[in-house]
Amino acid sequence: MNRSASIVLAGALALAAPLAAQAASSASSLASESLTASSGSISDSLEGSSESSSRPVRRAEGDYRVTRVAAAADRAGYARLTLAPAAGQHEGFVLVLPAATADAAGLAAGQVVRAQPQPYGIRFARADRTEPFFLALDDAWQRELAAHPVTL
Repeated sequence: MNRSASIVLAGALALAAPLAAQAASSASSLASESLTASSGSISDSLEGSSESSSRPVRRAEGDYRVTRVAAAADRAGYARLTLAPAAGQHEGFVLVLPAATADAAGLAAGQVVRAQPQPYGIRFARADRTEPFFLALDDAWQRELAAHPVTL
């Protein structure tokens, strides 16, 4: 490698280091939170309820009462949780998540689920517990966390 190529490479690495550190910090905080939670993209996990408009759900915040837990007929191994606003200030929606996640969290009709917006998407936890059971990731975050082959 010649001297100018070495300088360009060193400069590129110096510029990339702060971005890599920031990404690593965000990824590690997400990883620590997700030790007990599964995750999926917002576009795959949130659907409008039959009572809401046809536009896709992208935001959820506050407490929601689980009105129904059912197997997702069109997605093997997944469950659909129908969520109605507990206080009536926002729209209900359907949360699609792995059935094993719903079972492990002990989700059932009548329970209250808390949705908390986060920089990476939406954190879902039962209202009577602090740890999340599911993370609905912003589509861009989901793409970034996906495994990518390394090429040289």
